[in-house]
Amino acid sequence: MVDATVLSSLAGVAVLLAVSAFFSSTEIALFSLSDDRIAELAGGDVRGEDLADLRADPHRLLVTILVGNNVVNIAISSILTVLLVAYLPPQLAVAGTTLAATTLVLVCGEILPKSWGLANAESWALRVAKPMRYVGLLLWPLTVVFDTLTRGLSGATGGSPDIERELLDDE
Repeated sequence: MVDATVLSSLAGVAVLLAVSAFFSSTEIALFSLSDDRIAELAGGDVRGEDLADLRADPHRLLVTILVGNNVVNIAISSILTVLLVAYLPPQLAVAGTTLAATTLVLVCGEILPKSWGLANAESWALRVAKPMRYVGLLLWPLTVVFDTLTRGLSGATGGSPDIERELLDDE
């Protein structure tokens, strides 16, 4: 019989995978829409206005999504490691966790959600614009650190600190 700790850990992994799927589908949906389409959606629709506000600083938006998704994905791996170490020798537990976490995150947290997010980009982007504002507030301290760090490193290495804006403008 499986004990309550294992069941609650597996439930936690399932919830975290759903959050990972949220971030991945949101990323592709928000960045696949053109600036012109977002401007059209912002005309008279509060959700469109929220969407336009998010995309006003695409680097900050991308950093917010990536911080959230990476925290979630690392938590998945950590929970799986704790579970497998209890049942397997350490070397096998590390290999098992790597294989299990990679498979779960790639299939359930990345590939399928991004495919779905791309196929439903407009409706999903409108639906998640307001929740992403709250996610941005929640992750604000981490986002500021990584936003500042990546802009600085990008500029110091000859890259553009606003490459996302430039790429979106090219579309």
